[in-house]
Amino acid sequence: MSHLEPPHYLGHRRRLRERFVKNGLDGFAEHEVIELLLTFAIPRSDVKQPAKRLLAQFGGLRAVLDAPLDELTAVRGVGPVAATGLHVVRAAATAYLRQTAEGRALLEPRDLIDFWRMRFGGLRHEAFAVGYLDTGYRLLPNGVEIVQQGTVDRAVVYPREVVAGALKREAAALVLAHNHPHGDVEPSESDRRLTEAIVAAARTVDVRVVDHVVVSAAATFSFRAVGWL
Repeated sequence: MSHLEPPHYLGHRRRLRERFVKNGLDGFAEHEVIELLLTFAIPRSDVKQPAKRLLAQFGGLRAVLDAPLDELTAVRGVGPVAATGLHVVRAAATAYLRQTAEGRALLEPRDLIDFWRMRFGGLRHEAFAVGYLDTGYRLLPNGVEIVQQGTVDRAVVYPREVVAGALKREAAALVLAHNHPHGDVEPSESDRRLTEAIVAAARTVDVRVVDHVVVSAAATFSFRAVGWL
């Protein structure tokens, strides 16, 4: 190759972007989606091999976007800028989904599951959250509160604090959600007792508990879908 010829990967980058402009991500393989994302953070080298390494390391696009920064940068060819860029993509997608949720009713289990899986289905630590809804079951602005993070001790998730959050926001309804990083989303007996306690506390101020959703990176569980709410 003469010194006047452009690097081979520039044509590949251009073709990826042209395909996206024409048809979105339709027809893209997972590694091509990751390649396209990496082109915005890795300006002067081939992104095909780093993308394939990421996919081989984590197993899928969702897992790549969920991966911690230190694990991403441990992959050869993925530096801090690229890893941060992937996190920005995921955070932007989460913000988009939240703002979309603020404009429509979050009543059906499928909608709730999609929302909460995007928000924290891939977390490596446990988190317990509440989504506060208006009378039309739309998510209120800034209506998500993380009640507990880390190893969740259900004993410290106090029903009165959840209800206080609903009263502060003048919420008409709420959704409970937590994740199981280990993958098994079957609710424990303490999960069920906590849900019953929050339902009872919310009922005293005429606030409805719409659902309690349990999510992991690969599975979901809805209390409402199985008739527990």
